[in-house]
Amino acid sequence: MNNTKLLNSINAFSKKRKTNAAYYEENWAERKERKEYYQSFTKDKLIDMTEDEFLEYISKLWSMLIWGNKKYVADKLIADNGFAALKKQLAELLYGTSPVEKRWDVFLKSIKGMGPATMSELLTYANPQEYVIFNKTTILCYSYLDIPGMPKYDYQYTGKKYTEVCTIAKEIAAALKKAGAEDYDLLAVDYFMWDEILPLTEKKSPEPPAAPESKSPVTINDSKSLHDEIKEKLVAIGELLGFNSRSEVKITTGAVVDAVWEAKIGNMGKAIYVFEVQSKGSIDSLILNLKKAQSNAAVQAVVAVADEEQLAKIIRESTGVIDEKSLRTWDSEDVLAVYDSLVRAHESINKLALVPESF
Repeated sequence: MNNTKLLNSINAFSKKRKTNAAYYEENWAERKERKEYYQSFTKDKLIDMTEDEFLEYISKLWSMLIWGNKKYVADKLIADNGFAALKKQLAELLYGTSPVEKRWDVFLKSIKGMGPATMSELLTYANPQEYVIFNKTTILCYSYLDIPGMPKYDYQYTGKKYTEVCTIAKEIAAALKKAGAEDYDLLAVDYFMWDEILPLTEKKSPEPPAAPESKSPVTINDSKSLHDEIKEKLVAIGELLGFNSRSEVKITTGAVVDAVWEAKIGNMGKAIYVFEVQSKGSIDSLILNLKKAQSNAAVQAVVAVADEEQLAKIIRESTGVIDEKSLRTWDSEDVLAVYDSLVRAHESINKLALVPESF
């Protein structure tokens, strides 16, 4: 960690807290209120939650700001996982006695639709002395502080990595305490990073290109994990855009595609957009699935998603096989960037509370 950058940031943060105390007290009061709400839960109280109580429970999370209709998310979590199983796994994640690294990995493997940002936020509220929020903001701020090894893809947010991130957050908390900060738990660390360091990452001057790094070989497990992540992001983008968006859909006889976006057009029918993701290996099955999907009259376009090199190969080998007018290509890195941009846009808009929610 670059201690000079950290100390400079802490000094600037301390000065701002003194000169604009009301602003910082208001923001910290909001975090304290959230912490008190979540700490009012026990393992038994969480297990006994009703579906309405669960909706309120997740609606208060910062990680839920991207969703205008939070009931949709709550209902989907319950439908995809089963309510009893979802509560049991949440209780084990937050209140279990095994190491957090193990609890983290088991939860990620067991529960669909609740990722690292939500998991870590709940852990932070439950025990802010031990756990920190682990999301894109954390990664940007740690990267600014020259902390290496931050994940690029979701599948790299492992339990082991989370324990490393928490250990670093405790070092930052100790530095804040040494500088005289009254609140120095890991929720306060998150506030410090959000308020002081995150703006610095946005103003950071472009650096000269670094020497090319030698890339580690992509393993089969990494390839599958990246494939699944791109697929999940495609579904999420579709949902954020207002489509009925699903993964692993049988689009026609003998063709199950990675993702579809579906829009109903009044009483006339529907328009469907089909996505197939390629991360590694043969592209024959992708081309065959997209060709079969084109036989469905409702399909308006088929989209191949892969890296630049594989997209060129898909275009070349699909010529004369897939109708070129309806074939689209989308770089997988661009999919991730679009998802991040949409998340930020929805978070900003939903903070305005233009459409009030009711329970």
